[in-house]
Amino acid sequence: MAKSDVKLIGAWPSPFVLRAQIALNLKSVEYEFLEEALGSKSELLLKSNPVHKKMPVLLHHDKPICESLIIVEYIQEVWASSGPSILPSDPYERAIARFWAAYVDEKWFPAMKGILGAQDDEARKAAVAQVAEGLALLEEAFQKISKGKSFFGGDHIGYLDIAFGGFLGWLRVIEGMGGIKLLNETETPGLLKWADDFAAHPAVKDVLPDTEKLAEFSKVVIAKLRAAAAAPAK
Repeated sequence: MAKSDVKLIGAWPSPFVLRAQIALNLKSVEYEFLEEALGSKSELLLKSNPVHKKMPVLLHHDKPICESLIIVEYIQEVWASSGPSILPSDPYERAIARFWAAYVDEKWFPAMKGILGAQDDEARKAAVAQVAEGLALLEEAFQKISKGKSFFGGDHIGYLDIAFGGFLGWLRVIEGMGGIKLLNETETPGLLKWADDFAAHPAVKDVLPDTEKLAEFSKVVIAKLRAAAAAPAK
């Protein structure tokens, strides 16, 4: 398939865009990356995702597919025969992977954003505690789901690895900012090793944002989140 047949609209700091990049890499799909200018939305993005107006958007034969995890599943379905399966073959295991991916997006990620947007030390500590609590649950899930192997997907990166791993760069930024080790040998030994294995994987290492570059960009994100939190409710 020609590279021009597959395009991805995104921006390098986005954990959601990273999910799509990793899935495409796992399936050895050649694609054109259409980089969005930070702080603005292109006409192509607005046209391709008129409902949410957000990245990522996968364009396959000029047909748009939106929402990161939907894109990941689409990539698995279209390129099912290329590389290892992203989703488990067992229906129950697929359901469990989707459950934890939803947990990451609906519960854990908002807590992580809460650290960045915290207005004071008390709010920050509360958000850190929530993130740590979530990581403890994910550690327990990892021990069960991985069955002693390197990834949630077993020997290979799978759906939950992609869903959670998209946030690894931002997690490292938060650790660096606060001088804390949210992933550590005592409370999350499995996830600590998983993070290193995930970051070093051929499908990940070239698209995972540089931590220092991401930390610099995080200053803009923090300013926006704190301004939004401080603004009076309408």
